[in-house]
Amino acid sequence: MTHLSAGQEPGPEPDAYDNRRQVLYWRLLARLFDPEEQASLESASVAVVEDIGLPPALLDPDASVDSVVQRHPELAAEFDGLMTPEPEEDGARDRAAEVRRAALASKVLLNVFASRPGDVTAERLARWQSDAEWLERSLGCGPGELRGGRGGQGGGANRPGAGGGVSPTGTGGGGRTPDLSRLIPEIGPELGSIEAGLVQRMRLREVLADPALASRLTPSMSLIEQLLRDKNNLSGVALANAKTLIRRYVDEVTEVLRTQVEKSTVGELDRSVPPKRVFRNLDIDRTIWKNLTNWSPEEERLYVDRLYYRHTSRKTTPQRLVVVVDQSGSMVDSMVNCTILASIFAGLPKVDVHLIAYDTQALDLTPWAHDPFETLLRTKLGGGTDGTVAMALAQPKIAEPRNTVVVWISDFYEWRHQELFDSMAAVHRSGAKFIPVGSVTSSGRGSVNPWFRERFKDLGTPVISGHIKKLVHELKTFLT
Repeated sequence: MTHLSAGQEPGPEPDAYDNRRQVLYWRLLARLFDPEEQASLESASVAVVEDIGLPPALLDPDASVDSVVQRHPELAAEFDGLMTPEPEEDGARDRAAEVRRAALASKVLLNVFASRPGDVTAERLARWQSDAEWLERSLGCGPGELRGGRGGQGGGANRPGAGGGVSPTGTGGGGRTPDLSRLIPEIGPELGSIEAGLVQRMRLREVLADPALASRLTPSMSLIEQLLRDKNNLSGVALANAKTLIRRYVDEVTEVLRTQVEKSTVGELDRSVPPKRVFRNLDIDRTIWKNLTNWSPEEERLYVDRLYYRHTSRKTTPQRLVVVVDQSGSMVDSMVNCTILASIFAGLPKVDVHLIAYDTQALDLTPWAHDPFETLLRTKLGGGTDGTVAMALAQPKIAEPRNTVVVWISDFYEWRHQELFDSMAAVHRSGAKFIPVGSVTSSGRGSVNPWFRERFKDLGTPVISGHIKKLVHELKTFLT
């Protein structure tokens, strides 16, 4: 019995749903930061999960999300978009559903972010990658998208109402399940870092030498980086398996990027070219409209004096695209993505693509620009950076400046910065379109040397975001 003094109003009763949600989140925090199991939190969490009708397997840290969904397929739809904001109607919310979301969110977060010591096997890496994909899906993104890989067209950060996450105890934002969508830019690099750490702890050469183990690997940016760095030390079966993984990854990313390019590379109609008078180009609606005066009510017939055809010819002019990419250690994902993007543009009609990679030395990869797989096998990742050696290869390729676009992809941490910038400014003044890009990833992350950033801005050629969609947009505008 609660005793109140005179004039004191009774406070709100403790919310059982908030208490349950807090139990689940405190259990998540305890598991993330302390390897020792907290018996009271575990038993309380089991009681909560069973009470809301969810399987106890959600609390098993050794059970992957895949295994839970295989046993309980009805949960798959609940994981999709789990941590994206949901609009409330008239301020009402289903408190029981919030507890359910908290249990599911705790599962996917724990599986992805809990550190596990020991050797990493191919099976363990594949399981973590699968759990990471469930996290990406719960944030409204495509599988692999946050880790700078082959993701689809998701993007929780762009959803209406994104933002406004709450505390793990449920005390902020009305006690709702945390909306992590606004944290996507931070979560992406963290996921990539965890994945890279797992790959580095693998005995990768031993795994590649065993076809059965190698077949369990899922291509990712972190894995491709390790394969490219170690390719000269591989031979026989291990090298063949490494090449298979690289090609699989290249094909997957190519499919995603080609879709983006094809959606945006349609040139303006060229009305100076007469339309082809073939049936497939017949404009039936326009033909009927223009001949309506010939309609005979008595015969109920339309007499056509003239046929009208659609214009299909598009204005295209030969363009030269020179792509220069920094292949030093910090730019691996850009190297992979830009070689694939260059190969796609190289396949377009009347686009002459040249590709140069550099660190302290420059390599002209133009002969292989049509094949990103062969291009990547010829790269040598790592080392320092000296853009002046790349500029020496690029300048002779700018034969017709006003018909040339130069894309320079780097973080621009150069040791001969003034000399390099002066030559870039000269390219810009020559009439060529110069596009400096901070990086080329699907998440758009990456830092740029502030010295170069300010000077590019003053030059009128600001560094564009590293998001690959923005680069595609810039290129289509110039090339079509």
